[in-house]
Amino acid sequence: MSLAFVFPGQGSQSVGMGRELADAFPVARQTFEEVDDALSQRLSRLMWEGPESDLILTENAQPALMAVSLATLRVLESEAGFSVRRDAAFVAGHSLGEYSALAAAGSLTIADTARLLRIRGKAMQAAVPVGVGAMAALLGLEFEAACAVAAEAAQGEVAQAANDNGAGQVVVSGHRGAIERAIEIAKATGAKRAMLLPVSAPFHCALMQPAADAMAAALSRVTVKPPAVPLVANVRARAVTDPAEIIASLVAQVTGTVRWRECVAYMAAAGVDSFYEVGAGKVLSGLVKRIADGVSATPIGTPDDVAAFKAVRGM
Repeated sequence: MSLAFVFPGQGSQSVGMGRELADAFPVARQTFEEVDDALSQRLSRLMWEGPESDLILTENAQPALMAVSLATLRVLESEAGFSVRRDAAFVAGHSLGEYSALAAAGSLTIADTARLLRIRGKAMQAAVPVGVGAMAALLGLEFEAACAVAAEAAQGEVAQAANDNGAGQVVVSGHRGAIERAIEIAKATGAKRAMLLPVSAPFHCALMQPAADAMAAALSRVTVKPPAVPLVANVRARAVTDPAEIIASLVAQVTGTVRWRECVAYMAAAGVDSFYEVGAGKVLSGLVKRIADGVSATPIGTPDDVAAFKAVRGM
C-alpha cells in the first residue's frame, strides 16, 4: 500500500472544526495555540465559536484550515505512530492546502505557514475591488472545453481556468462580465450546470498578480527547506523537492491554475493507492475517487477518524 496525504483548501471551513481534536488530544490543542501565538490572535476561538461571517474571511479561513490539518497530522503522529517521512509517498494540497502540505513535510514551520497564509489571504482579498471579479463552476465540461469557453468569453477581459478539479468540474475566474459570459457560453456548449460561486474575489487568475507579488516578497523572508517527501505542486502537477522551485510554484499558484486532476493522476500513476485527506471536510476525498480508478480516499479530521486510521494500521 502506497499512501499520499492531501490537504483541503478554502471552502472546507466550518464553525467548530478542530474542537473535538483539541478536547481529545493535548498535541492538537498545542498546535492551535502555536498558530494563535504566531498570529497574535485567538484564531482557535473564532474557529470553535464563530461567528461564521468572520471565519469565512479569506485572511482567517486560510490559516484556520491549515491549523486543523496540522493538528490532525500531529495527532496521527503521536497516536497512530505515523511518520510523513517514513510512510507517505507524496504530499499535496488544493490551493492554500499546498502550504499545509509543505508544513506537514517539514518544509515550512507551522508558525511561518500561519503568517504566510495570513499575508496570502489579505493580499488575495485586496488585489481586486469587491464586485470587479467573479468565479463560476462549469460542470459537465472537460478541461479543454472549459478553457475554450473562457477564451471565448474573455473579449479583452480576464477569464481563465482557475481549478481543474476533475470529473468534468472546472472553475473559471476573472472579470465579472467575462465570467457571466462564460456561464452563458458554457450552457450553450452543453455544460450540465454553470453558476457563479459565492466567493469574495477572483482567485487563481491574472487579476491576482498583486497578491502574487506580495507572496514573492513574503516567501523571500522565510526559510523553505527541502520537504521530507516530494510535494506534488498545483501548477506543475508533478513532484518538486527543490526549495527554489517550491517557492516559484507557490508564487505562480496565486495567478495560475490548480491542476488538481493532473496532480491526483500523477500520484496514482506513481503507485499511490490510498489517499488520506487531512483536516476539515471531505471535498478532496470525493474528487480523488472520481479522478483515479481503484484508489481509496479517506478524510481524517475527528477523533473517530483517527481511531479508524489506527485500526487500518493495526494499532
